[in-house]
Amino acid sequence: MKTSSIREAYNSVRKYSELICAPLETEDYVPQPVPFVSPPKWHLAHSTWFFETFILKNFLPNYQVYDPDFNYLFNSYYNNVGERTLRTDRGNVTRPTTKAVYAYRQHVDRCMDELLEKLDDPQALTLVELGLHHEQQHQELLVTDIKYILGHNPLFPVYKSGHNLVDSTNTESGFLKIQEGVYDVGFASDGFCFDNELGAHKVYLHEFEISKALVTNEEYLEFMEAGGYQDFNLWLDEGWSWVNEHAVNSPMYWHKINGVWHYYTLDGLQKVNPNAMLSHISFFEASAFAQWKQMRLPTEFEWEIAAVNLDWGKRWEWTNSAYLPYPGFTKAPGAVGEYNGKFMINQMILRGASVGTSPGHSRKTYRNFFHARERWQFTGIRLAK
Repeated sequence: MKTSSIREAYNSVRKYSELICAPLETEDYVPQPVPFVSPPKWHLAHSTWFFETFILKNFLPNYQVYDPDFNYLFNSYYNNVGERTLRTDRGNVTRPTTKAVYAYRQHVDRCMDELLEKLDDPQALTLVELGLHHEQQHQELLVTDIKYILGHNPLFPVYKSGHNLVDSTNTESGFLKIQEGVYDVGFASDGFCFDNELGAHKVYLHEFEISKALVTNEEYLEFMEAGGYQDFNLWLDEGWSWVNEHAVNSPMYWHKINGVWHYYTLDGLQKVNPNAMLSHISFFEASAFAQWKQMRLPTEFEWEIAAVNLDWGKRWEWTNSAYLPYPGFTKAPGAVGEYNGKFMINQMILRGASVGTSPGHSRKTYRNFFHARERWQFTGIRLAK
């Protein structure tokens, strides 16, 4: 990416993070109700720390670190960079204040603008581009973490009027047939990708069919009413343990009020729209529903080959593929190498994008990954057979 375009992209991406947070009150920036949700203030600081740590300290002459404590507070999982707070303690960091974090962002942005005005080092430009995509990942986490924080407030407050985000409906129906054959998968184009997309290679696929539509709330309600959450035959063993341990009987954010199902949206508590695409579902639930329908989830390679003929991008779609390296995958040296490779264990692949994904941050080779129990993202189900 050229210096002029990356400078423009930098300003755009950084402003978008703050736009997401604009509807928040100061008190909304701090809570961490569960370990997997980070406070909005932490996201704003961590994405800023990335640019300071990996770019400004290495490429801007005489750069002075804004606050030495911030490396400890806002490092996420980069062991190469030093000690850090436990993930579970992010909500305990009431100081520095939200105001101080915004001042930190402004400081780093000023220094980055100075650097980007004359930057021509290919290594530095590559890191800036990585930093922008890293911040876009945190933008989606900002959206989903804000929803979790507000959605577990007993008053179900409105984040933004008219900002429902879970009302998307399907535009197609039926099944798409893909012929048996050998196909190319993985990233092999110009432009940016994450390292886990590299290692383009060939795969053999048997003939299969994949749904053109995602599962709707109405379809999933049928599963619930048929006793889907009570039938152990439908569930993976670990999933059945999860259902019973946590007393799960519906998707996340669903509440039955006076006999009617409602769900929390960023526009407050609303009646479940039966025609909308199902959202906030775990891999365990997706797998059980597929069993109930006597079908299955597609593999990530089946999804990628079919994607060119599918309408996707409203929900992250669970696949039946474990998160594993492609042939020839190698981790970059140092802290940057910790970005994806070390998480290739006990996680499942999701493909596509969602209504929470930032503009320009999706492609058919993108490999998202989460533990099978997680469902606070905008996740959905596409069936295959």
